[in-house]
Amino acid sequence: MAQVTHSDAAETAVVQTADKLLTWLMDDALPVWSAKGADKQYGGFHEALELPSGDGRQVPKRARVQPRQIYSLIEAGRLGWDGPVNDIVREGLDWYLEHFALEDGLIAAAVAPDGSVADARFDLYNHSFALFGLAQAAEILPELKTELLARSRDMLAVLRRQYGHAERGFREKNPDEAPLCSNPHMHMFEAALALEQIDADGPWLALSDEIAGLAMECFIDPVSGGLREFFDLDWSPMPDDRGRVMEPGHQFEWAWLLVRWGTLRDNAKTLQMARRLYQIGNTYGIDADRQVAIMALNDDFSVRDPLARLWGQTEWIKAAVALASQSTGIEREACLEDIVRSSDALYLYFDAAPTGLWRDKLKQDGSFVDEPAPASSFYHIVCAIAELDRFAKTLAPAAA
Repeated sequence: MAQVTHSDAAETAVVQTADKLLTWLMDDALPVWSAKGADKQYGGFHEALELPSGDGRQVPKRARVQPRQIYSLIEAGRLGWDGPVNDIVREGLDWYLEHFALEDGLIAAAVAPDGSVADARFDLYNHSFALFGLAQAAEILPELKTELLARSRDMLAVLRRQYGHAERGFREKNPDEAPLCSNPHMHMFEAALALEQIDADGPWLALSDEIAGLAMECFIDPVSGGLREFFDLDWSPMPDDRGRVMEPGHQFEWAWLLVRWGTLRDNAKTLQMARRLYQIGNTYGIDADRQVAIMALNDDFSVRDPLARLWGQTEWIKAAVALASQSTGIEREACLEDIVRSSDALYLYFDAAPTGLWRDKLKQDGSFVDEPAPASSFYHIVCAIAELDRFAKTLAPAAA
């Protein structure tokens, strides 16, 4: 009989963890969100589902949620869900483009439940997800691909004209107003990486490279290796207390994205920086008692905000998966163990809610904030499960 090594056991645990999460998604979450997540009365997707009933909330719909739900259902289909993905996505996409699109080619921040514009203000974050959702839909709806890619290119052109930064990246307001933020650039990076795979002649590879450079040269502190959130108009850290903010979840999320970009570009320096981001999040951003990723650190890595949001756990999973795929030996075994740890952390949020739903905010005392299950979390959850599933499939023969 072959001897079972520590690495074999760690791989088996990862495969079992991936199977457990995928089963939860298919058997518990998707039946709820496909039935109740779409607004049958007005169209589009609900912002949240009430607990414990799972009924949709008729509140203003934010621009960021609609494309995130479109992605979540598309990714579920890629994972094997046999529900009516294309029908739900097409209906949701048509409603989103009809009700959020503004005359200048950009999108409103929010609409009322019936689709009338409730907030027409500009938000860079929302446009990052608009591009991301258009990329996902273009991939599975071939009859719309040309139109959606053209719309994506046009939107980027308007963003460049109206909100492009003089050096690189994008501003938050026009006229200028500080702070500039790394977070919307992170999701713009994610969208550009998706679009460069399906629109080879578009501006997306250059955009990916631009944001990667901005992250490595401005967002990431050259001394500590930690990634900041808020910046002055010249991309230096905000001079006030906001310039000190470093979020563990974003250390993980940027690590995941930089591993992807660094692998595509064969850039070893990027992978080193991603490892440091992961180390910071894992060392300073995981609460020892609750074993969850917390909300925020200061730039000396002291705790700034001990609240633990669901999304931070999903980004921990994704970063651990990304680095496990790039590592060997002891480092790889540690990442495999972290995949299980981070997945256990995520399950805390599922176990505290009715079947297929979740809690979002875990307080320092170990209790959850009593509130509806936010639809915005589905994007994070599905993406983490998809990344883990793809990785686990590379381990399955050996683990079995």
